[in-house]
Amino acid sequence: MDQPTLKTLVIAEKPSVALDIVRALTPVSGKFDKHDEYHENARYIVTSAVGHLLEIAAPEAYEVKRGKWSFAHLPVIPPHFDLKPLDKTKARLNAIVRLARRKDVGEIVNACDAGREGELIFRLIEQYAGGTDRHGNPKPLGKPVKRLWLQSMTPQAIREGFEHLRSDEQMRPLADAARSRSEADWLVGINGTRAMTAFNSRDGGFFLTTVGRVQTPTLAIVVEREEQIRRFRARPYWEVHATFAAQAGLYPGRWFDPDFRKPQGEGADAELRAERLWDEARAQAIVAAVRGRPGEVSEESKPATQSCGLLYDLTTLQREANARYGFSAKTTLALAQALYEKHKVLTYPRTDARALPGDYLGPVRQAMEALAGSDLGHLAPFARQALQEGWVRPTRRVFDDAKVSDHFAIIPTGQLPRGLSEAEQKLYDLVVRRFIAVFFPPAEFLVTTRITRVRADSAVHHFKTEGRVLVKPGWLAVYGREAAADVEGAQAGDKGQPLVAVQPGETVRTEEARLEARQTRPPARYTEATLLAAMEAAGKLVEDEELRLAMADKGLGTPATRAAIIEGLLEEKYLVREGRELVPTPKAFQLMTLLRGLGVEELSRPELTGEWEHKLAQIERGQLSRQDFMREIAAMTERIVAKAKAFDRDSVPGDYATLQAPCPQCGGVVKENYRRYACTGADGQGAGCGFSLPKAPGGRILAPEEAERLLREHRLGPLEGFRSKMGRPFAAELRLKPEDGQWRLAFDFGDEPAQEEGGAPVDVAALPALGPCPKCGSPVVQLGNQYVCSRAAPGAQPATCDFRSATTILQQPVAPEQMEKLLREGRTDWLDGFVSNRTRRRFKARLVWDAQAGKVGFEFEPRAAAPARGRARRSAG
Repeated sequence: MDQPTLKTLVIAEKPSVALDIVRALTPVSGKFDKHDEYHENARYIVTSAVGHLLEIAAPEAYEVKRGKWSFAHLPVIPPHFDLKPLDKTKARLNAIVRLARRKDVGEIVNACDAGREGELIFRLIEQYAGGTDRHGNPKPLGKPVKRLWLQSMTPQAIREGFEHLRSDEQMRPLADAARSRSEADWLVGINGTRAMTAFNSRDGGFFLTTVGRVQTPTLAIVVEREEQIRRFRARPYWEVHATFAAQAGLYPGRWFDPDFRKPQGEGADAELRAERLWDEARAQAIVAAVRGRPGEVSEESKPATQSCGLLYDLTTLQREANARYGFSAKTTLALAQALYEKHKVLTYPRTDARALPGDYLGPVRQAMEALAGSDLGHLAPFARQALQEGWVRPTRRVFDDAKVSDHFAIIPTGQLPRGLSEAEQKLYDLVVRRFIAVFFPPAEFLVTTRITRVRADSAVHHFKTEGRVLVKPGWLAVYGREAAADVEGAQAGDKGQPLVAVQPGETVRTEEARLEARQTRPPARYTEATLLAAMEAAGKLVEDEELRLAMADKGLGTPATRAAIIEGLLEEKYLVREGRELVPTPKAFQLMTLLRGLGVEELSRPELTGEWEHKLAQIERGQLSRQDFMREIAAMTERIVAKAKAFDRDSVPGDYATLQAPCPQCGGVVKENYRRYACTGADGQGAGCGFSLPKAPGGRILAPEEAERLLREHRLGPLEGFRSKMGRPFAAELRLKPEDGQWRLAFDFGDEPAQEEGGAPVDVAALPALGPCPKCGSPVVQLGNQYVCSRAAPGAQPATCDFRSATTILQQPVAPEQMEKLLREGRTDWLDGFVSNRTRRRFKARLVWDAQAGKVGFEFEPRAAAPARGRARRSAG
């Protein structure tokens, strides 16, 4: 009998890529039949993952449940790692496994994204499909594997990729590096997080303290900047500005010291500048001396050029989109991924390269020709000009194999966009402008430096004026009338600052002189744009030359993961957004204090990533074994846990605050330490009266200003971010109450009888009414964490109503004005801060009065697909 023809199973990373592969292969291998989870023809079966389908996990015997995180169970260093399917994608995984095990599948092609992460996604699927032996060790699947390595998703690029598949042998070192990085991150993240959580939870409760190889050094960058801002003390200085009258008109000048030299070395004052005067009397003397005096002029004009910035990698694109449009790094990545996968108009976006391969001139010309012939009126003329002038040619700035890693720079594919959203269009235009402009000639300027010398008595005072005139716009023409300062690499004055002419030997007159008082300014807080830049350049903070070279093109995280790292820090409440600024929370400072105090600062320094990148690169080149690398990681993990175990928690050193509010017990001085805000007696030096506040009640750090308010007002909140002993989040008000002669801290959930501090019931009639009770019409008032009907309030005689609603529902604060609206109109505004207890996801809803159920419920926005069904409602109570 004839042997059946064996088929090739192609596994892509995402369904959209699988569909692209099917479309590209159809002309050369025949029509595909569509099935639920795959496409199949006589030669190929094409299926896909949906990103990661599996996660590595410790074997069951080593797993420790969240509520039992303690040093007794640490460190967790399993002899091998099991694979655990992700719940949401288990069906997809099972479908792929069935296909991989089919008898007519003779070969598997890894078509996941080109890079370390795509390699890991496929290798874990392959391992899981192979199953395990009776000892629980992985078994090989036993089918040959080849690698499809794609940089572009056009049909022609996909077909060419299939003609040049890489062998499994070629990819084995990359697979080892990918698996090693994943397991090492797991070991350090799990053990570090559990050790720090166990350390911080010794007093009871559950104080989740996450750490990670990339997350924690990134946080350290933001915390160190905030520490600089807090230490900063503004210093006054003065500048002298003058206006000079020449025959042709007026021009400005600023005083400077021609003998100034920037101080060098450690401890040098970075605030010193040639134009700054630190003595107001001296500055006033200069103003008085030069006013109305003649001046001699000398000037030097020379041409200058400025080239366009390089093509975009993901991090640079995220930075510019954040600075220009306010897009978060996460949003930019999602938009770029959609432009690549869905619309096919951009090349692969998760790249750290800003150059193209040396042999890529052909596809570049095709893309430029497509743009030149397009109806994109704001871009097509410049693409045509670049082609007509012969500017699209191989140059080392654009085409350089040495500067291309797994992927090349982000450029348009040549496929023209249709149906883009406004945000997608903005990002597409950003990439296309850079793609066109990089081939344009440099912008040309005439830069003039004019020095005006004013003699006054025996002194000569120097004033500098700089002019910058755009002679030929070059690449700036592609950006039209946009401010040149918005363009990466542009300098102040690129739009032109012509100076009035001064004749040789002409004497000018000091028409006006004035003093301008200034102050030094602290360094700016990080935005997502500047933090991405800092993450990208983290290697520059590494002193060791070899490690710095290993991180030269890596930094902290990868272009694909940096957005998720920032989002993770926000999710864990280490950072908060204030406008575009990222501000570290007290929890962030607490973590840095802990790591410094325990002597495990390697977790917060970029050297760890540098060391790993160096060794992972060695694994990729076959110079280091995976086993040796993992042994080193296990030893480091054991050392971190041992240090945390052995440390006395009461002695963690740090920069702690002294509160202004007195101790409620004895009036003494209250000081902060690592764990508590504690009374230190009248002189602030002793043991005090014994009163103290826990610094992290319910796992939420109290900032010094919050502790101050609690001590003064004896109540604080309601606050979010508390966690139960099992790690579940909750919101509550904090109350400071006298109990058996001692002041104690307690959570108030708004369900206790409302009383004055002395113990008397609250006079409900004296509280402002928010509106009529929807049940009985009596006034509704706010008591602690509850809005209650005055007929239901503690002490109400008689208590004839039971209406009450919390001031915080599913982590969404409900402001008094929203409750007023609910009582008056039956519904609040749309609120988007609710967090589901089941899925932990945020959702948007209105609170409404449900008369039928007799309680407050939710109203959701109608789905576009079914507007006739009305709005779904659910109880909020």
